[in-house]
Amino acid sequence: MAMTNPAPSLLITGCSSGIGHAAAHAMQARGWRVLATARQSQDVERLEQEGLEALPLDLDDSASIQAAMVDVQARTGGQLSALFNNGAYGQPGAVEDLTRDVLRRQLETNLLGTHELTARVLPMMRAQGQGRIVHNSSVLGFAALPYRGAYVCSKFALEGLTDSLRQELQGSGIHVSLIQPGPINSHFRQNAHRAFTANIDTAHSAHASTYEKVEARLAAPDGKAPFSLEADAVVAKLIHALEHPRPRARYAVTLPTHLFAALKRVLSTRGMDRVLMRSTRDERK
Repeated sequence: MAMTNPAPSLLITGCSSGIGHAAAHAMQARGWRVLATARQSQDVERLEQEGLEALPLDLDDSASIQAAMVDVQARTGGQLSALFNNGAYGQPGAVEDLTRDVLRRQLETNLLGTHELTARVLPMMRAQGQGRIVHNSSVLGFAALPYRGAYVCSKFALEGLTDSLRQELQGSGIHVSLIQPGPINSHFRQNAHRAFTANIDTAHSAHASTYEKVEARLAAPDGKAPFSLEADAVVAKLIHALEHPRPRARYAVTLPTHLFAALKRVLSTRGMDRVLMRSTRDERK
């Protein structure tokens, strides 16, 4: 997307840390007017102290989304160039141990809140005849792993919803892209550990012995998954999705994402299951 004057505006969710935080600073440095959002007021204040234009937005709360969009429209005069839906978290646990409420909360943040925000942004983009929407998905948006069923569910659903949206917006001037990161060094694991301890009854689970390994992995200080990259690797794909005249539908990030995507095209379901189970076998020893 060509840089114009005034600067193109970009709304980003989940900017308190990790990918969202890196993206907000990087895109501002490239001349974009970044509207960085976070759930907690202290994070909004910190982002402002860092020199970002920040505002509160909680994807779990429709009233918060509505208030944020009123604020965005007032700040930009109704001209929003792009949206990067990045806010999300991971809820670990075996599928049979997920209560309906726990799974609903995962979907509220990772899918339903993202959808509601996108739907509120689209009229602005339609009115101006152009825009970019980028959803931050995951390798787990197309390759399922054990003990990540809630997160996998949310990202598989996000990918399907995005594919339909992309088709529906053909010819509108609005481009829709997915980024599919694998392991990225961030606070994702710490947040997942909090969700795990808060919501999974490990003592009464058939998976109790495995959960000891799962919790040890999540709680490990400075633990990094194999083939992890820094958030800048995702930002590089975001730049292409926002600024290239022909953005891609999907952007793979990290070796596991490229590898699993290639294997899924050639292996049977059972063969793919064997590969995916082998990739996580250390978690179950």
